[in-house]
Amino acid sequence: MSLTVPRGPLSGKPAPGNFTIDGPAHRLLFDDFPRRVRATYAGETILDTDRGKLLHETGLLPQLYVPETDIRDDLLTPTHHVTYCPFKGAARYWSVTVGGRSAENAVWAYAEPKRAASWLSGYRAFYWESMDGWLDEEESVAGHLRDPYHRVDVRHTGRRVRVLLGSDVIVDTDRAELLSETGLPNRFYVPRDAVGADLLQPSNTTTVCPYKGSATYWTLRLPGRVLDDAAWSYDDPLESALQVRGHVCFDHEQLTVVAEN
Repeated sequence: MSLTVPRGPLSGKPAPGNFTIDGPAHRLLFDDFPRRVRATYAGETILDTDRGKLLHETGLLPQLYVPETDIRDDLLTPTHHVTYCPFKGAARYWSVTVGGRSAENAVWAYAEPKRAASWLSGYRAFYWESMDGWLDEEESVAGHLRDPYHRVDVRHTGRRVRVLLGSDVIVDTDRAELLSETGLPNRFYVPRDAVGADLLQPSNTTTVCPYKGSATYWTLRLPGRVLDDAAWSYDDPLESALQVRGHVCFDHEQLTVVAEN
């Protein structure tokens, strides 16, 4: 993510620097993924590799490619589905079938990739959601693999942070945590006890971030006004975001967040 969007060196609009990249506007980088990865489906391990590669492609999240010899070929059935990428070539597809279950067109490969992407030969990729589970070494992974070029940092900040809805002050605290994440705007997380006890109610919305964990969303209820999914929290965050446990972050598009030095 950090290399390809939004201002990384392989993105469409890289940040200013004292260099130029001599190459096409749409860029590809095929780099090692440093750990063992496995994918399971219907109780079977479909791929098991410590030779995976991440394809970093302009404007897209990194995609894992696996040597075809590290995939259970006996569980794959070729299909007639074909897609075309102007940068990589024509892709052919396979379905994964185990017992009575089948994941249609779950796997693809560029059997004869374009010359500029010739290194894709011998590798296959999987649609992440098509498999039942993924393991990075022995840890279950949700969402997608973590990009080695992407990071999350949390720092305690002494700034006065206020969350406003018009003229209404929702939060006013100097005990916030500042979360910086590659390629994304900074976000202030405020302690739950800095928010009125009756203002936030849990919603049914949840999301998963591979770098921070599973997020719970909150509805903001004020007299005469309700904002759905106005805030979120990580109740059991991953190690890179442990400092935001017990904190909530408010949606900058629905409310105004002001930080004063």
